[in-house]
Amino acid sequence: MDDQTPKDLGHWVGCKTPGDQVIEGQYARLEPLDWATHGDGLYAAVAGPQNRHLWDYMPVGPFEDGAEAFRDTFEAIRNFGNWRTMVIRDAGTGDILGMASYMRLREMFGSAEVGCVAFGEKLKRTRIATEAICLMADHVFAGLGYRRFEWKCDDGNAASMRAAKRFGFTYEGTFRQDMVVKGRNRDSAWYSMLDSEWPTLKAAFRAWLAPTNFDAAGQQKATLEAYRQAL
Repeated sequence: MDDQTPKDLGHWVGCKTPGDQVIEGQYARLEPLDWATHGDGLYAAVAGPQNRHLWDYMPVGPFEDGAEAFRDTFEAIRNFGNWRTMVIRDAGTGDILGMASYMRLREMFGSAEVGCVAFGEKLKRTRIATEAICLMADHVFAGLGYRRFEWKCDDGNAASMRAAKRFGFTYEGTFRQDMVVKGRNRDSAWYSMLDSEWPTLKAAFRAWLAPTNFDAAGQQKATLEAYRQAL
């Protein structure tokens, strides 16, 4: 057991549900999903035939039949799972670029997962994407007092596994034959970060996101992992 893990939790009273407020960053703005405000822009960013590949490894999607069908189907799914979906905007332009959801919410234990992460093509490999995950983690840890933040993905999804590691999640193991997804077996890789780890992880995010970490062409000078290792 981690020496930093509190052994006496007699004071524990649980946490509030996340995802009910706007979260502002330097580059990203996260807004609770509102279909009237976000529906068309979100469909263009992550759904439709051109974005079919974004849903290859997810239990849901793809959503190719128009914005209204996307809304009806996705809303039913997230209501069933009690997801809190955050729409990711470019803080500078206001453009809708993607989404991610708080899910597997266990408020009584202080545990939440970030999932159904759909980054549109304009969001991938950007400071906005990295800051969005940082903001979601900081909201549950620093804002609401959660103890655990999870990332779970198909273990065939190499890109998602790389992202989890890059963001600072710790690999915990693989649940074999965890699901049947779209007619195929899914083994699920599990990752987490803890509240005791968050101050260091947050400091690394902030250092990486600083404008001084990027050259005139917008290329990073040091990696996020390098900043974590230096702390």
